[in-house]
Amino acid sequence: MHEMSLCENILQILEDHSIQQGFERVKIVFLEIGLLSAVEPEAMLFCFDAVIQGTLAEHAKLEIIEVPGNAWCTVCSKTVPLHQRFDACPECGAYPLQITGGADMKIRELEVE
Repeated sequence: MHEMSLCENILQILEDHSIQQGFERVKIVFLEIGLLSAVEPEAMLFCFDAVIQGTLAEHAKLEIIEVPGNAWCTVCSKTVPLHQRFDACPECGAYPLQITGGADMKIRELEVE
């Protein structure tokens, strides 16, 4: 489950930023997860709770913001919604799609003390 290592990386980012910005506790982490990122939101919630035990983020809430997938169709030259990687273009049925959004995961915002 790669979500565990992703949560460990998030914790490292929180710890680094707490040193740089001088906060002592994290209350809420707002995390954007793209639909095409291959990250399971439910697994992230589970792993986050396990990883934050005994840290500056203990008892913090993870708020997941789901970002839709988008792609550029090289055949019909349109930006189209994409629900899964390797789907056909919903406009023309072609397959050479270039993903333009929804493949990332990033910390959008923190609520800290």
